[in-house]
Amino acid sequence: MATATQRAIAQPGPSKDSHPSWEDRGTTTIPSRVVSRIAAEAAYETANVGSNAGGLLGIGARHNFYSRPDATCDIYGQVAVIHLNLGLTFPAPLSSVVEDLRQHVCRRVETLTGLTVGKMTIEISWLHPSSHVRKSLT
Repeated sequence: MATATQRAIAQPGPSKDSHPSWEDRGTTTIPSRVVSRIAAEAAYETANVGSNAGGLLGIGARHNFYSRPDATCDIYGQVAVIHLNLGLTFPAPLSSVVEDLRQHVCRRVETLTGLTVGKMTIEISWLHPSSHVRKSLT
Protein backbone atom coordinates (compact mmCIF):
# COMPACT_ATOMS: atom_id res chain seq x y z
CA MET A 1 0.00 0.00 0.00
CA ALA A 2 1.48 3.36 -1.02
CA THR A 3 1.04 6.64 0.81
CA ALA A 4 1.32 10.16 -0.50
CA THR A 5 2.54 13.18 1.40
CA GLN A 6 0.78 16.46 0.76
CA ARG A 7 1.34 19.89 2.09
CA ALA A 8 -1.29 20.93 4.55
CA ILE A 9 -3.82 23.39 3.29
CA ALA A 10 -3.62 26.62 5.26
CA GLN A 11 -6.73 27.30 7.26
CA PRO A 12 -7.76 30.88 8.03
CA GLY A 13 -7.09 32.11 11.55
CA PRO A 14 -4.04 32.10 13.76
CA SER A 15 -1.68 29.19 13.53
CA LYS A 16 -0.21 27.46 16.53
CA ASP A 17 3.28 28.64 15.55
CA SER A 18 2.41 32.34 15.56
CA HIS A 19 1.31 32.37 19.23
CA PRO A 20 3.56 30.07 21.24
CA SER A 21 2.77 29.53 24.88
CA TRP A 22 4.78 31.31 27.57
CA GLU A 23 6.70 28.12 28.32
CA ASP A 24 7.88 27.84 24.72
CA ARG A 25 9.20 31.38 24.43
CA GLY A 26 12.86 32.27 24.71
CA THR A 27 14.58 34.30 27.37
CA THR A 28 15.47 37.96 27.44
CA THR A 29 19.00 38.74 28.55
CA ILE A 30 19.66 42.18 30.00
CA PRO A 31 23.35 43.15 30.02
CA SER A 32 24.80 44.55 33.25
CA ARG A 33 25.73 47.74 31.36
CA VAL A 34 22.02 48.41 30.74
CA VAL A 35 21.12 47.79 34.39
CA SER A 36 23.94 50.18 35.37
CA ARG A 37 22.48 52.91 33.21
CA ILE A 38 18.99 52.35 34.57
CA ALA A 39 20.35 52.58 38.12
CA ALA A 40 22.30 55.76 37.34
CA GLU A 41 19.28 57.41 35.77
CA ALA A 42 17.05 56.36 38.67
CA ALA A 43 19.57 57.81 41.13
CA TYR A 44 19.64 61.08 39.18
CA GLU A 45 15.82 61.25 39.36
CA THR A 46 16.09 61.43 43.15
CA ALA A 47 16.22 64.84 44.86
CA ASN A 48 19.63 66.12 46.06
CA VAL A 49 21.61 63.62 43.96
CA GLY A 50 24.11 64.50 41.24
CA SER A 51 27.28 63.32 39.57
CA ASN A 52 30.29 61.97 41.40
CA ALA A 53 33.43 64.09 41.85
CA GLY A 54 35.58 62.08 39.43
CA GLY A 55 39.35 62.20 39.27
CA LEU A 56 41.79 60.20 41.34
CA LEU A 57 42.22 61.29 44.96
CA GLY A 58 40.78 64.66 44.06
CA ILE A 59 43.33 65.26 41.27
CA GLY A 60 41.70 66.10 37.98
CA ALA A 61 38.31 66.06 39.62
CA ARG A 62 35.35 67.26 37.65
CA HIS A 63 32.67 68.91 39.68
CA ASN A 64 29.60 68.87 37.45
CA PHE A 65 26.79 68.12 39.85
CA TYR A 66 24.13 68.38 37.14
CA SER A 67 24.91 65.16 35.31
CA ARG A 68 24.14 61.52 35.95
CA PRO A 69 26.09 59.71 38.70
CA ASP A 70 28.26 56.67 37.94
CA ALA A 71 26.87 53.18 38.46
CA THR A 72 28.20 49.68 37.99
CA CYS A 73 26.30 46.42 38.19
CA ASP A 74 27.06 42.74 38.44
CA ILE A 75 24.32 40.23 37.70
CA TYR A 76 24.15 36.81 39.33
CA GLY A 77 21.21 34.89 37.86
CA GLN A 78 18.20 37.08 38.61
CA VAL A 79 19.96 39.19 41.27
CA ALA A 80 21.63 42.55 40.56
CA VAL A 81 24.42 43.94 42.75
CA ILE A 82 24.69 47.70 42.19
CA HIS A 83 27.38 50.22 43.15
CA LEU A 84 26.61 53.95 42.89
CA ASN A 85 29.19 56.74 43.06
CA LEU A 86 27.54 60.14 43.39
CA GLY A 87 27.45 63.57 44.93
CA LEU A 88 24.85 64.97 47.30
CA THR A 89 23.57 68.48 47.94
CA PHE A 90 24.84 69.99 51.18
CA PRO A 91 23.25 70.50 53.70
CA ALA A 92 20.80 67.60 53.48
CA PRO A 93 19.69 64.92 55.93
CA LEU A 94 22.01 62.19 54.64
CA SER A 95 20.24 59.20 56.17
CA SER A 96 16.84 60.04 54.70
CA VAL A 97 18.28 61.10 51.32
CA VAL A 98 20.24 57.84 51.04
CA GLU A 99 17.23 55.75 52.12
CA ASP A 100 14.98 57.47 49.53
CA LEU A 101 17.70 56.96 46.93
CA ARG A 102 18.05 53.26 47.77
CA GLN A 103 14.28 52.64 47.62
CA HIS A 104 13.82 54.54 44.35
CA VAL A 105 16.71 52.84 42.55
CA CYS A 106 15.61 49.38 43.73
CA ARG A 107 12.03 50.02 42.63
CA ARG A 108 13.02 51.33 39.19
CA VAL A 109 15.55 48.58 38.47
CA GLU A 110 13.15 45.84 39.59
CA THR A 111 10.24 47.33 37.61
CA LEU A 112 12.15 47.90 34.38
CA THR A 113 14.27 44.74 34.35
CA GLY A 114 12.50 42.14 36.46
CA LEU A 115 15.73 41.57 38.39
CA THR A 116 15.92 41.64 42.18
CA VAL A 117 18.39 44.10 43.69
CA GLY A 118 20.28 41.97 46.19
CA LYS A 119 22.81 44.55 47.34
CA MET A 120 23.44 48.22 46.70
CA THR A 121 26.50 50.14 47.82
CA ILE A 122 26.42 53.93 47.71
CA GLU A 123 29.63 55.93 47.66
CA ILE A 124 29.26 59.67 48.29
CA SER A 125 32.33 61.17 46.67
CA TRP A 126 31.54 64.83 47.39
CA LEU A 127 29.02 67.22 48.81
CA HIS A 128 27.71 69.98 46.57
CA PRO A 129 26.98 73.16 48.58
CA SER A 130 23.61 74.66 47.83
CA SER A 131 23.43 78.30 46.75
CA HIS A 132 22.39 79.63 50.17
CA VAL A 133 25.29 77.81 51.87
CA ARG A 134 27.70 79.16 49.28
CA LYS A 135 26.55 82.74 49.94
CA SER A 136 26.99 82.34 53.68
CA LEU A 137 30.57 81.06 53.25
CA THR A 138 31.72 84.09 51.25
